[in-house]
Amino acid sequence: MARQFDVPLFYRSPLISRVKAARRISDPRKKDLTPSVLDFGPIRYKIARHFGFCYGVEQAIEIAYRALDENPGKRIFLLSEMIHNPRVNDDLQARGIRFLRTTSGEQLIPFDTLTPDDVVLIPAFGASVEIEADLRRRGLDTTTYDTTCPFVEKVWKKSQQIGQQAYTVVVHGKRNHEETQATFSHARQAAPVVVVLNMDEARDLARVIRGEADAGFFHRRFAGKYSDGFDPDRDLARIGVVNQTTMLATETQAIASLLRDAMVSRYGAAGLDAHFADTNDTLCYATNENQSATRALIDDGADVALIVGGFNSSNTTHLVELCEEVMPTYFVRGAEDVHGPNRISHFDLHRHAETESLDWLPAHRPLDILLTAGASCPDSLLDEVVRRINGWFDGVRAEEEALAPFAEAAP
Repeated sequence: MARQFDVPLFYRSPLISRVKAARRISDPRKKDLTPSVLDFGPIRYKIARHFGFCYGVEQAIEIAYRALDENPGKRIFLLSEMIHNPRVNDDLQARGIRFLRTTSGEQLIPFDTLTPDDVVLIPAFGASVEIEADLRRRGLDTTTYDTTCPFVEKVWKKSQQIGQQAYTVVVHGKRNHEETQATFSHARQAAPVVVVLNMDEARDLARVIRGEADAGFFHRRFAGKYSDGFDPDRDLARIGVVNQTTMLATETQAIASLLRDAMVSRYGAAGLDAHFADTNDTLCYATNENQSATRALIDDGADVALIVGGFNSSNTTHLVELCEEVMPTYFVRGAEDVHGPNRISHFDLHRHAETESLDWLPAHRPLDILLTAGASCPDSLLDEVVRRINGWFDGVRAEEEALAPFAEAAP
């Protein structure tokens, strides 16, 4: 997909976007995962080959701002956050868009207050079949400004396809995430569905498939995660694995491999195709690229990692998980969290809470900072982080000097 979207210029940047543009020219086939280096002398930023706005996010942003331009004077609503980035959502709200629901599904504005003259946008994560039907019954248009990511829709189509072939859909995802809620709803129109969060849950599902655990165990272990009427004895005889597109692609592949092996153990290798559907083509290219580029960053080494994005962004949290295995890692919303070399605010994934760390920046020079972002993060936020940190150092090179290796590309 090579289409270029009309994204507001204030989400671009004269620094990070220029580096990205240069890499697109020098590596058009996107095969080189070597980090880009912005060398400011006493401090160097190692920047991932792939990060920031993906195809689906850029499409969603273009549609949202077009909805604002095309509907002056009308009430405009988003079903929930369009993407998981506070800067983007705050700007849309400042321009008059109101959210109908929270990301967890809490109703903020009753649907009963909507009229057919109102404009409703479907977020990039998509919406459940039931919610879309409810809105249509109220005379609301759910298609003109539908920002659902095409890769999410691809998962829905694959789920429907294998469901029609009598396979059960196993979704690797977070059951309460908006995307997984939507995928669950769409998949169960054609098939039984069960959601697994991680390898631990997949191992327990594999035990049921092999006959080592009974239906009672399944219903207890996966309570709230399977479709109505799910019968593990019947519905786990034929399965296919799809994912929430923002999950770790390697984990999805590992879960699929684990469940495939369970099918071989139960039914034998000769008849595997009758029990396990091939769904490899549902993995999101952007999620996979971002994670692969982050691994290349890690392999290149750095003193500390800064990951920029919304704290409720699933794809961003997985980048944090990769980095924190090997180096001090700080998950920040933007420059506002980077207070100084001695204090930083950040999100702790393990405690699911915001926290502060002191003396977080190593004292030696030159200092290497690994810098990347989630798929919903504007480039401009990384510019702000770089400039905030550069302000703490003496003898920092000018931006044009640091950008000299990328001079063949314009911002």
